[in-house]
Amino acid sequence: MAELAVGLAKSVVEGTLSKAQAAIAEEAKLRDSAQRDLVFITGEFQMMQSFLKVANTERVENPVVMTWVRQIRELAYDVEDCIEFVVHLDKKSSCWWRMIPGCISTSLPLDEAVDEIEQLKARVEDVSTRNARYSLISDTGSKPVVVQQQQPPPATAAVSMLIGTGKRQQQGDLSQLLADDKIRVISVWGTGGDLGVTSIIWKAYNDQEIRQKCTCRAWVKLMHPFDPDVFVRCLMVQFYANAGKEQEGELIGVDVLKRTSEATQSNYLDEFVRRVSNDRCLVVLEGLSSMADWDAITKFFPSRKNRSCIIVSTQQQSEVASLSVGHPYHVLELNQFSVDHTIYAFYKQISQGAKGAQTTTDKIKEAQDWMTEHPLIGRDSEMIHLRQYTSKARFEGFHVMSVWGIAGVGKSALLKFLFCDTILRDSKLHERLKKTQFEKYAWVDVSYPFNLRDFSRSLLLNFHSHKLQAHMDCDIDTVGSNNPIAECRGILERCKCLVVIDGLQSVKEWDMIQAELVSGSSQNCIIIITTEAGVARGCRGNKGELVFNVKGLQADAAFELFKKELSRKYELPAITGNEAAELGELISKCGGLPKVIVDIARSLATKSAGRMEGARSINGNFMNDLENNRVFDTLHGLFTWMHNYFRTCLDSLKPCIFYLSIFPREHVVRRRRLVRRWIAEGYSRDNDEESAEHNGEKQFSELLDLSIVQQSQENTAVADMRMVLCQVNGFIREYIVERRMEENLVFELGCNCTLTTQRTGRHLVILKDWDRDSIVFKSIDFSRLRSLTVFGSWKSFFISESMKLLRVLDLEDATGRVEHQDLENMVKWLRRLKFLSLRGRREIHRLPSSLHHLRQLQSLDVRHTSIVTLPENIRKLEKLQYIRAGTTDVPVSAPPPHISSSWFCKPGVLVGVEVPRGIGNLTMLHTLGVVDVAASGSKTFVKDLKKLTQLRKLGVCGINKKNGKYFFSAIKDHVHLESLTVLINKNNNQGCCFKKDHNQGCLELEDMISLPCKNLKSLKLHGLEESLPKWGSNQLSKLAKLDLEMDTLTGIDVKFLGELPQLSILRVKQLQDRELSFRVVVNNVEDDSYRNVKVLQIACGCSSSNLHVTFGSSTMEKLELLEVDCCGGSPSYQFSGLENLGELKQVLLLNSSNAETLKLKLQTQLAKHPNKPVVKLEEPRPSS
Repeated sequence: MAELAVGLAKSVVEGTLSKAQAAIAEEAKLRDSAQRDLVFITGEFQMMQSFLKVANTERVENPVVMTWVRQIRELAYDVEDCIEFVVHLDKKSSCWWRMIPGCISTSLPLDEAVDEIEQLKARVEDVSTRNARYSLISDTGSKPVVVQQQQPPPATAAVSMLIGTGKRQQQGDLSQLLADDKIRVISVWGTGGDLGVTSIIWKAYNDQEIRQKCTCRAWVKLMHPFDPDVFVRCLMVQFYANAGKEQEGELIGVDVLKRTSEATQSNYLDEFVRRVSNDRCLVVLEGLSSMADWDAITKFFPSRKNRSCIIVSTQQQSEVASLSVGHPYHVLELNQFSVDHTIYAFYKQISQGAKGAQTTTDKIKEAQDWMTEHPLIGRDSEMIHLRQYTSKARFEGFHVMSVWGIAGVGKSALLKFLFCDTILRDSKLHERLKKTQFEKYAWVDVSYPFNLRDFSRSLLLNFHSHKLQAHMDCDIDTVGSNNPIAECRGILERCKCLVVIDGLQSVKEWDMIQAELVSGSSQNCIIIITTEAGVARGCRGNKGELVFNVKGLQADAAFELFKKELSRKYELPAITGNEAAELGELISKCGGLPKVIVDIARSLATKSAGRMEGARSINGNFMNDLENNRVFDTLHGLFTWMHNYFRTCLDSLKPCIFYLSIFPREHVVRRRRLVRRWIAEGYSRDNDEESAEHNGEKQFSELLDLSIVQQSQENTAVADMRMVLCQVNGFIREYIVERRMEENLVFELGCNCTLTTQRTGRHLVILKDWDRDSIVFKSIDFSRLRSLTVFGSWKSFFISESMKLLRVLDLEDATGRVEHQDLENMVKWLRRLKFLSLRGRREIHRLPSSLHHLRQLQSLDVRHTSIVTLPENIRKLEKLQYIRAGTTDVPVSAPPPHISSSWFCKPGVLVGVEVPRGIGNLTMLHTLGVVDVAASGSKTFVKDLKKLTQLRKLGVCGINKKNGKYFFSAIKDHVHLESLTVLINKNNNQGCCFKKDHNQGCLELEDMISLPCKNLKSLKLHGLEESLPKWGSNQLSKLAKLDLEMDTLTGIDVKFLGELPQLSILRVKQLQDRELSFRVVVNNVEDDSYRNVKVLQIACGCSSSNLHVTFGSSTMEKLELLEVDCCGGSPSYQFSGLENLGELKQVLLLNSSNAETLKLKLQTQLAKHPNKPVVKLEEPRPSS
């Protein structure tokens, strides 16, 4: 994790540099001495930044260098805090204090800042001097030279080369290799010498199971120069001795000599040939030193079809170790005695397939056996979609599809199941119709370094082999071609082929494969498996990219897989309720990764008596156990991938990844909350091209791509929609938590916290299970704390005057009562706050009038509080970018306001807040809502609204006949607006409504035609009556999300909505008893409509109403999720045309008295649907 630490340092230094340079420009606030000091500090940090940019793996793993890197990071944090303090000083206030005679000698904020800058300069000089003192950076900026540091052994370079060349590096036992009938040569080599090599080989050589399998065993120490006659005689002596030991009991040396001396030269040579040809032999060759000797030795073993095996000990000859087994080879780590001494085994597996035509019967049988041995659990939906993707690739001209996901997520197993399933389906199709979808099948594991000729040989071998997957370890003539590239190209051009390419690491390699083998092929389906999203998107076919992302298992499927693996070999007792809870916690840490779940289950399956003790042990030391316990050696590849990812990912992402560990396991987090916190922390910053908000959303998407952040368990039906709620992958979180304290970043107050426990860091998390001990809390040093996040009960002592550097205060998940005095103290003591969330704190009725002192505040979230008026001085917060306010008018008997079953199932109406005159001064605002326009003074607010030209998201209520026209006129030029919510007052004393004709005091629909539609992506309109405004067909071309509440949706409206090109989420609440039909007919012919809609939510406004919903045969062909409101009393629904929704995955019913009845009814209707959509009742989830 050294690279991750360097990445964090880079990010902090970069932020500090940008702020220092900006501070230098603001000369009016700084004295000359402070200006000079900042210039010096900036120059030194630029040099430090250059060092961090070129820091390579070898350097950062040096502990002395790493200490220096951490010192740079901590210094950068302190410099940044000081600069922010200076830049945001209230200069006018300082001047007034100087004018008061009694205060001339008082230490003023500017004086303190100048003194602090001077001290920081001294620290910077000391850090720079420390570099020279310990020679951390050489003159060339290449490798560091550390005083009295022992140089690594010469074998290090060889290890890197050999291990990198091998197909994969694992950890295991030599005996398991000898048990593999497909391995013929194993070379054992130690990086630091021969220590331990002999003992490892000797243990396997005398393994009881191996002795029974290998009837002829011999251990020969090679002589130099090599003497063939002596070599054969030594082998025969060993064969006689060991054969006699197994069959007749212990033989003494004299008996062996008698047998060998009685044999003539001709006899013992014939006997040697007979044994090595017919018997299964195990031969250990100790001291092989050259390939010349190896070449001579192999002449005595011309054929090893009898499953014989040779173990070679090479005495530090690393090149001989790899060459003796051939290329491509596998690498197995046998034991690590120290950092500099590890013992490896090099080997390769041979194919037992034969030349000639594919033996279809054998391949079918093997496919059946594989599917029986590896049943799908929790992957039914993915399998359906993969079949659809395969058909699309085959018949719609794509020809190539890519499947990607993080290591251990089960990509290969899922695709192997699809591969076998396709073989079996083709077999049945051939029996019935004498034709198949594919004629040839091949599964190829990509070996590295990549060689197109080797790849083609492997592909060709798989085409000809009767095995499900052949191994490319035969000579070239085994597959009958001296030009494998040309022959593969010919097969791909002549035949219909299904080819799976597993383990591709770069687009460059795909370009080589496509150019030489695939171009021009039109009948095939090629599936690429990779761990990188970029590689998956770059591997394109003729019609563009076709990409499928494999996610981790859901919680119930993960538990089912765990139980199945636990009882695979042994019948185990049933799991009790308490055990299920403990095991559930353990499984949740696995992050839905089948590889991890299976390995843990198998390790516990052997402990039937102490199963739960073993589970508790793993749970208590989860990540350390998985990384270091030899029982989990098979996870080595997963950890290698994770180390490589964190080493190579963007430096700007690394602090974001660490930050995720703030949130507890399985905790649901709003996406916008996370991004706004990143911005406040400085992890997402403005640059020349994009805003901090855009960069934060981009960073979130990148973490989502890698399943580090994943969709919450509550709603996973539509994976590729813009995510509102997310969770941190359980396995990734454990990986981060294990390392975060090393970097002194995040620390928790939880159930095990005591007074003697050392607690320090930049981010404090107070968990629900902490006992709220004020003595422990007050003993902590908060002088460098940047964020405070509270889960569970709130206490007033959580706010301390020493938290002067706090940027983020997040009480969204707090419970208990936040007093007004607590708010006053927040404003008084936490002057550097940039993010303040009081969301869900219903006991808060007003904000302090002194809120304007939080001059650096960027994000204010008071949604679902009891605040109805924002303080007048809020208009002075010039840095404010984000205001979220408003709540639901909830009856006493209703559930808590921060929990909402659905947008249309709220127990009350949305209530906005009154904003003061002058809100237009906050020109940096890009998110504002929900504002009550009527309460805020319609004309005043509309005037202010015109100034807020940077708004991206706006929500308003209180629109009526007096202010509606002015409001829509005010926002028509807001070209940046992407999300708009308008709640129109109906049936109140202001009598507002929207109708086609201007009568009875209603507004005309034409007033809404001037909406800023150019960039609008989300639109929510509640309060319409008869129809939608007559927008042009191109006005809403970017609209992806539409939420309507109106009396009725006319046929004209249905047709208009069905033509919106980007619409993917549609929510409709119809208030009158009408049929809701999504069938668009033009000239008596049904038209394709709602082509990209993936989510549909419908509701009926009257509790006694019946709503008949109809889907046409060409409607919503991509719909995946249907949500139905059953909350508003007991509406009765009828559905027609559900069978036309070919992509439907899930139907969610919002709880009510008759939801269970509707569930049974829909399950019956969908029983014959090919996707087998899941119908379930929706649980309440946090609102956004």
